[in-house]
Amino acid sequence: MTKIYEGKTKDVYKLENGNVMLKFKDDCTGKDGVFDPGENSVGLTIEGIGKANLQTSVLYFELLKKNGIKTHYVSADIENATMEVLPGTVFGHGLEVICRLVATGSFIRRYGEYIEDGTVLEGGYVECTFKNDEKGDPLVTGEGLAALGVMSPEMFESMKEQTLKITKIVADDLKSIGLDLWDIKFEFGYNNDEVILIDEIASGNMRVYKDGKIVDPVELTKLILNR
Repeated sequence: MTKIYEGKTKDVYKLENGNVMLKFKDDCTGKDGVFDPGENSVGLTIEGIGKANLQTSVLYFELLKKNGIKTHYVSADIENATMEVLPGTVFGHGLEVICRLVATGSFIRRYGEYIEDGTVLEGGYVECTFKNDEKGDPLVTGEGLAALGVMSPEMFESMKEQTLKITKIVADDLKSIGLDLWDIKFEFGYNNDEVILIDEIASGNMRVYKDGKIVDPVELTKLILNR
């Protein structure tokens, strides 16, 4: 296998059959040892969280499949913390898509003078950032993505529509076990000009509350998997 990308929470390898393998790691985004899915750098390492994130991703990819939503997921080897996926070309040098159901985290740091922490964002709010650690993952609009030649307006609308649908599916599932999704981060790419969800759907990429308190990624994974 040939390593083609080394990320914060997983490494990416090219397979001989043309597909791609993701190797999940035990690193989480955060700051000063505190988990925060909104941060753009690794803040802590949690033993076993890579394998657990893979299990969670498989659960949700299968759930999306049942709901008619295509993703890059092909198969997984839980024991070795690897997932085989369809090849997907990232937009630009990498794009993150955040769906916010409740105002918190970096959203409040940016717009706190207009809205209180914990305010519900009716219908969900979708925003995009470029993956660029040096620039602090700058925000970019749909119009900006089109002007920069990163994606067409039609691709952006497809990505936004899928983001809202996927977020609702995940939020409804979490609600069924007494958990409240506040925000979640996705990555999309294109395969044969079709916009599809790539990367993962795991506890390290979402902010979830239970009884008014945030749930750390290890506990969240346990709650999701051991229902």
